[in-house]
Amino acid sequence: MREADAGNPVVTLSDDVVTLRPWSREDAAFMAEAFADPAIRRYNGVLDRLGRPAPPLSVAGAETVIDEFASSWQAFATTARPSGVAFAITNARSGDLVGCCGVDDWSKADVAQFGYWIAPGARGRGYATRAAVLLTRWLFELGAARAFVTIVAENEASVAVARRAGFVHEGTMRAHGVWQGERCDVMWFAALPHEWAMRGPDDQAPQADG
Repeated sequence: MREADAGNPVVTLSDDVVTLRPWSREDAAFMAEAFADPAIRRYNGVLDRLGRPAPPLSVAGAETVIDEFASSWQAFATTARPSGVAFAITNARSGDLVGCCGVDDWSKADVAQFGYWIAPGARGRGYATRAAVLLTRWLFELGAARAFVTIVAENEASVAVARRAGFVHEGTMRAHGVWQGERCDVMWFAALPHEWAMRGPDDQAPQADG
């Protein structure tokens, strides 16, 4: 792991199978293409109050998003709270981009919420599970008292990733979300540092799909 400091406010995490690194503007075309995928637009995209997705992301729009990530890394160097930071998930051997994971929020009570997505051509190879484990371990090292993800109930692939990454299903928020005008249930998964099954420094994420 490469730690952040004032001169280089980013972190790189790796288990030698996947590497999490900061996004760069050179990655914008990959991000724009990924956000054209229906599943990513459905489960990870920006929705209005009726659950309608925003227009597909352009390359220029992706560059703007990546610039926002960079600003969050700069803020992290000052606050030591990683709210808004995001990692590009890459194949550690080839360096190929496969997806994204990031911290949506870090509360005043040191509770971290995060999310993840994998591009269509890279799914089913265990990347998301490994990324979730790496990110969670890092959050606990930073002092998070709790890490959680929220997942639309019908997103079975993402639910499977959370379970494989050692997260506990704490409940389902009925009619909590909306998609194209229809209400949908949202599941809540969380991990606590003292009981997280993958907290050991030598543990590796499972070789399962996801």
